[in-house]
Amino acid sequence: MTLTTKLFAGFVMLLALFTVVVLFYYQLAGQVLQNTRKVEESQRVTNHASNLLRNVIDMETGFRGYLLIGNEETLSPYYDGQRQLIGRFAQLRTLVSESPEQTKLIDDAQRLFQQWSGYSHLLISEKRDVHRRNPRQSSLEGMPHRRLAEGLSGKQVMDNIRNRLATFELHEAKNREQLRNELNNSIERAEWLSAGLAVTALVSGFAWAIYIVRIFSRRLRSMLDLARRMADGDYSSQIVDTEQDEVSELTTALNVMARTVGANISQLESRNQELDQFAYVVSHDLKAPLRGIESASRWIEEDMGQEELPVAIREFLKMMRQRVHRMEKLITGILDLARVGRTTQADETVFVRTLLREVIDSLNPPPGFQIELPFFLPTLTTNAVQLQQVFTNLISNALKYHDHPETGTVKIACDDAGEFYLFSVADDGPGIDPEYHDRIFVIFQTLTERDTLESTGVGLAIVKKIVERQGGRIGVKSAEGQGAKFSFTWPKQPPKAKISATIVAALPHSAVSAAT
Repeated sequence: MTLTTKLFAGFVMLLALFTVVVLFYYQLAGQVLQNTRKVEESQRVTNHASNLLRNVIDMETGFRGYLLIGNEETLSPYYDGQRQLIGRFAQLRTLVSESPEQTKLIDDAQRLFQQWSGYSHLLISEKRDVHRRNPRQSSLEGMPHRRLAEGLSGKQVMDNIRNRLATFELHEAKNREQLRNELNNSIERAEWLSAGLAVTALVSGFAWAIYIVRIFSRRLRSMLDLARRMADGDYSSQIVDTEQDEVSELTTALNVMARTVGANISQLESRNQELDQFAYVVSHDLKAPLRGIESASRWIEEDMGQEELPVAIREFLKMMRQRVHRMEKLITGILDLARVGRTTQADETVFVRTLLREVIDSLNPPPGFQIELPFFLPTLTTNAVQLQQVFTNLISNALKYHDHPETGTVKIACDDAGEFYLFSVADDGPGIDPEYHDRIFVIFQTLTERDTLESTGVGLAIVKKIVERQGGRIGVKSAEGQGAKFSFTWPKQPPKAKISATIVAALPHSAVSAAT
């Protein structure tokens, strides 16, 4: 069975378990919903019964009030209740149509209400006639059926109605309690079954995942070991995989890659030697003619004499020597850029404050020019030469391009940035238009005329390359007339090599060949 088939089988199994869980949960949720609706219907029945009883009591209260004082306004609750009760008995009977016992109680209550309604209509009519003849009549005086009212027969009927409706509500309460118990049981049953099915699906999925992980772990570990050996420069190791599945294809590809990288490394080593020789030729063979040109220009001046030599010729010879010096600096800058990371240099403990003081002393800033160091500067283990080169280029640029060096200021700052330190070199010089912020880090790019201010345009390119090879980033914030602030990050610990030193050493030579 291939690895894809095993993964597909596990997915299908989990999908089937999930489907079973969903179906069971749907069925249990239907039962819970059905029981909930029954409880709600029972509560609605009780509410209707309570409203019906309230209307009957309101009618009785209005009826008694009218018999006592004879005021027609007291009959308002009586007639309102009578209108509302027309449909309440039928509605309540419909709600309990499936319960014969409850239906009988409603029928009895309605029959008794009809009796009381006839009784009350009779006494109200007599009270109205007597009161019409004698407005001063009070209570039950002069009514033909006075004894019927005094005999409390109406009260007995009303008590029977209340008893029937109270019994109805009691039965409905018991029924609702039973429904609530069924609802709670269904909820509990749904919870247990859902939890059980979910746990089953989880355990099954976990077991299958362990099985798949065991298949992968040993073989992935061997691939990881091969990758680590390759990172350490050992390209002769190979993985032995006897399985016949997709991972076997991957291990085969890794073995081929290791052999290919090993062969490429051998080629790179031989080409490195050729490029080293080429760098020497560039340094020696190109500078030798330049020195000859400079010497020839000085011989001309000496042979012809300073006084005999025309001014224009002297200017041309001086310009020639400037161009020769610029060409030598360009060649040196190209070689310096190519050599970044080319030679292996041991990391050492660097006191950044001490390093900066050495840089400042070597640059010898003019009197009045201030270079301010922060209170905190770290001590770290790193490549001291490269860090010194970065600071030297940034500070020397701030000195070189400053428009008023006699009063200029450079402020150096340092902040903690997690795994890095964030250094910045800020000056109060002429600033840099944001349009040129990216351009200044490109080799040979300068913002001033070369005849105005001698510059090769290589320094910031070297800085950028050094910082990025350390895993950091460099950028500038500036605007015209507002100074410039160069910020770069430098790792607190030496970055671990991601590829072999041989490959790293080979990469910069492309810049050498392209530049020359």
